[in-house]
Amino acid sequence: MPAETLLKVQNLKKYFPLKGGVLGRTRGYVHAVEDVSFSIAPRETFGLVGESGSGKTTVGRTLLRLIEPTAGVVEFEGVNLASLSPAELRGYRKRMQIIFQDPASSMNSRLTVERIVGEGLILHKMVRDRSELRERVGTLLEQVGLSRSYMGRYPHEFSGGQRQRISIARALSVGPSFVVADEPVSALDVSIQSQILNLLADLQSQYGLSYLFVAHNLAVVENFCDRVAVMYLGRIVEQAWSEELYRRPLHPYTQILIAAIPEPDPNARKEQVPVKGEPPSPVKPPPGCPFHPRCPLTVDKCRQENPPLVPLSDNPEHLVACWVNWR
Repeated sequence: MPAETLLKVQNLKKYFPLKGGVLGRTRGYVHAVEDVSFSIAPRETFGLVGESGSGKTTVGRTLLRLIEPTAGVVEFEGVNLASLSPAELRGYRKRMQIIFQDPASSMNSRLTVERIVGEGLILHKMVRDRSELRERVGTLLEQVGLSRSYMGRYPHEFSGGQRQRISIARALSVGPSFVVADEPVSALDVSIQSQILNLLADLQSQYGLSYLFVAHNLAVVENFCDRVAVMYLGRIVEQAWSEELYRRPLHPYTQILIAAIPEPDPNARKEQVPVKGEPPSPVKPPPGCPFHPRCPLTVDKCRQENPPLVPLSDNPEHLVACWVNWR
């Protein structure tokens, strides 16, 4: 855990009920997030990676109480957010914001950029009149690399990269200290991805932001995140400082993700780690280690007991949940 903590998550769980039948009774639960714990320090970028369905987006939205957690504790600056009433939580909304994966679907197509970016300023009564609103919105647009003249335009008039810049301006408008970036570059061209990542890094340096950076591609987070946690089927299976994770991945799933990163040098070869099958259903997670049905290193204990996420004896900041590669 970082010496100084802005956000602390302990044993977070989120189950979604499955309804069925004529009476709409609950017939089961989707185990989207299962016993997740981590912390984020001020000015830190914490990466959360995994394939689709691993629960990483659910974690991000649960932290902000856009989705209510089933169990667990989320502390922001020492305050348990789950204990706050809606009125009390509203005061913290300014401090915690989100950048969505698809900027087009997260914007009201009938509103102008001025209204989209300035909505938080209006709701939190942070501007006195229309003149001040326009000045604040214009400044925000310039900070994300857009022109003030765009204020009167609508979302459909912009490219994907420009819409994502508008989303970033909207998130910054109320002066947050913590931002959940939910796959903010996955829908963009590679050249635009680097521009957005550089923008996020510049804004972090300027405003002292902390990020929870959600991604499914380890190549994106390698040089952007300070620490990285790898999720599989709702659980964190490995967590370490970014450089350490890429240098010495220990969980078989992490090794597979890193081996799948494209190599720029066509003459360079990576040792491929075999993987079989598809991820199990989160409705009926397998007993023992959730990765054992696909893992090339499975032993009997993997099928019977779920390994805890524990620190390595030679590096307490590197945690792994694996019976085979546990040191």
